[in-house]
Amino acid sequence: MSNHLKNEHSPYLQQHANNPVDWYPWGSEAFEKAQNEHKPIFLSIGYSSCHWCHVMEKESFENDHIAKILNDSFVSIKVDREERPDIDKHFQEVYQLMNGRPGGWPTSIFLTEELKPFYSATYIPSEQKYGMMAFDQLLSLICAKYTDEKALLTEKAEEVLRFLHPKEQSIQATKLDDSVIGRFAAQAKQLFDQNNGGFNAAPKFPQTSTLDLLMDCYLLTGNKETLQMALTTLTSMTRGGFYDRVDGGFCRYSTDDAWLVPHFEKMTYDNALLTELFLRAYTVTKNNFYRDIALDTIHFMCEKMSEDHLFYSASDADTQGEEGKYFVYTYDEALRAFTEANIPVIEHERLAGALGISKKGNFEDHSIVHVKDPGNLDIPHYAEAIEALKKTRSKRTYPFIDKKIIVSWNAMMIKSLFKASRIDHDLLGLAVKSLDALQETMLIRDELYHSALIGKKPKIKAFLEDYAYLCDTLIEAYECTLEEHYLILAIQLSNKAIEKFYEHGKWKFSRGEFETKADIYDNSYPSSVAIMLGVLCSISALADPVYQKFVFKTLEINSYEIMRKPILTPKITKIAIRYLKDDVIIKADKALLKSHQIEIGKIAYPFTYIKSDTNQGFMLCTSTSCFGHADDIEGVIHQIADRF
Repeated sequence: MSNHLKNEHSPYLQQHANNPVDWYPWGSEAFEKAQNEHKPIFLSIGYSSCHWCHVMEKESFENDHIAKILNDSFVSIKVDREERPDIDKHFQEVYQLMNGRPGGWPTSIFLTEELKPFYSATYIPSEQKYGMMAFDQLLSLICAKYTDEKALLTEKAEEVLRFLHPKEQSIQATKLDDSVIGRFAAQAKQLFDQNNGGFNAAPKFPQTSTLDLLMDCYLLTGNKETLQMALTTLTSMTRGGFYDRVDGGFCRYSTDDAWLVPHFEKMTYDNALLTELFLRAYTVTKNNFYRDIALDTIHFMCEKMSEDHLFYSASDADTQGEEGKYFVYTYDEALRAFTEANIPVIEHERLAGALGISKKGNFEDHSIVHVKDPGNLDIPHYAEAIEALKKTRSKRTYPFIDKKIIVSWNAMMIKSLFKASRIDHDLLGLAVKSLDALQETMLIRDELYHSALIGKKPKIKAFLEDYAYLCDTLIEAYECTLEEHYLILAIQLSNKAIEKFYEHGKWKFSRGEFETKADIYDNSYPSSVAIMLGVLCSISALADPVYQKFVFKTLEINSYEIMRKPILTPKITKIAIRYLKDDVIIKADKALLKSHQIEIGKIAYPFTYIKSDTNQGFMLCTSTSCFGHADDIEGVIHQIADRF
C-alpha cells in the first residue's frame, strides 16, 4: 500500500512510496496534520544513491513494528536533499549546532508541530549498537518527552534557532596579499598523505578545488612540490576502486587511505569536476595519461549517465541490496571471463594478480580491480581482460540511477565537455547540444529552475549554485565558440543572481521558505559564492568592470577567513589571487580588448593583458583563469609581448 509519496517526481521519494511508514512530502498537508493532532514531526533527509539511507530504510522504514510507532505517534516527512538543498542545508546547520560536528545522510531530525527542531541524528540503527540507542527505543523516549516536557523541548529548539540566526557582528577584515599562496601550500603540505595522495585520513574525498589551486601555486611560483602533491593524488585516485577501471567514472569517496574501497555511488558533480581537473593536469604536464582518464570519464558519463544530452544526478552504491555487488569479482569469475576472452590460460594467474584479483579478495571476499601503476599499463592482455570483465558485468543488474536533472551539476559536466573540446574538437558539438538542452529544460519564461526529471516540468526554483554554475559554463561556452549570446545570457543571469541572493557583500544560498547563507567553504563541491565571484570577474573583464565591486566587497568581508586558513576555502582563495593579479592588468581600451583574440590551434581565446612581477614579460589571462589554458603558453606570451 502506497503512502503520500506516490505522486512525487523525486526518485528518492519514490523509493519510499511503498514503505509501511506513512510518509508525507515536505508541505502544508503534513504540517497541518501535525498541528491538528498535536504530534511531533520526524523528518528524514537523504538521497537515492546513499548507502546508509538504504540501510536505514531496510532496517527501520520497512519494519512494521517501527512503522507503527511512527504512524501512531509522529508525522513522518521525507525530503530528497538533491531536490531541496535549501531544506537540507538548513537542517545540516541545525545538526551541526546541536552536535558540534558536521552531519551526513540520512539526516534524522525531530521537530515540534510548529517546525522547531529539538533532536537530531544521522543514521539510527534498528537495534542497539555502535553505542547508539535502538530506533524504537528512541522513538518511545521522544514520545514520552514530547507529552510530558514539550515546553522544555520547545525552549531548547528556540535556542537552537536563535544561534542559527545570530545578530549581525562586525566584520573582521584583513589585507589580502600574495602571501596567501605560500600559506595555502604550507597548509596543504601539512595535511598531505605522502604515500597515497589526498589529505587527512580516510574517508577520503577528491577535494578537486584544493588540487586545482595546488596546480595554480606551481604555475605562479614554480614550486614543483605543490604540483607533485596534485599529481600524486590524481595518480593514486586512478589505481582502481575509487576510480572504476572497468566501466570508467569516479565514485563519491574512498573508505580507506589508499583509494581502494569506495562507497560505490557515482555522482555527476564528482565526475564533472574530476574530468576538468584531469584535463588541467594534462595541459600542465602534457602527460597523455591525464587526458585519457578525462576522456574515459566523459565516455562513461555519456554512456551510462546521460539521456537527451542531459546528465542524471547519480547511480547507486547498492545492487539488489548489496553494496558494490555490481562492481566486484570473485577469483573464479575473473578467470572464467579471461577464458571466454581467449586469453591464454598460462597468463591467467599473473594477469589476475596484476589486476588486484585474488582468491582472498580485497572487499568482503571479492576483488575490486586495481593496478599498481595506472600511468604505465604495460600489462600483457590488459585491454582484453578489462573488456572481458566488462562483459561479465553486462550480465548483472546495473545499480539504480537517479534520473533527476540538476542544473548546477549538469552545468559542471557541460563545462568539462567544453574544456575537453579544446583537446578533442569533436566534443564541441556535444557540449553545445547539452547546454542548449539544459536551457530549454530548466530556463522557462526567464525563470531558472533547480531540478526535474527528464520529460517532467520543473517545480523548484533555482538556488545560488544553479545560477553560479550555469553562468560559469556559459562563460566557458563563450570562450570556446565566441558566440555572444552565451555571454549575454551569463550577464542576464548574473544580474538576477545579484538581485536575488546578494546583499552588502554577503550571499544567500536560498531565499523563500528557507533563507540560508551561502558558504565560502568547499564541501562536496566548490562554494557557489566562489563560482559566482569567478563569473563576475570574467564579466568584468569581458563586458563591464562595474561587476568588480561585488567581487571586492565579498572578498573584503571574507578576507580574514581566506588569509587565516585558505586550505578550507581553496576556490574563493583562487578568486582572491585572481583579483590580486587583476590589480596589475594593463588598462586597455575596452573595444580593443574585446577585438583582440589569439588563435591557438582551432580555438580562439579571449584574453586580458597582465604584467609580470619583473615587468619583463607577460602572462596570458583567460576570462575564467588567470593561469591560462593554452597548449603553447610561451608562444602566446611572446605574441602578447610583440603587440606592445
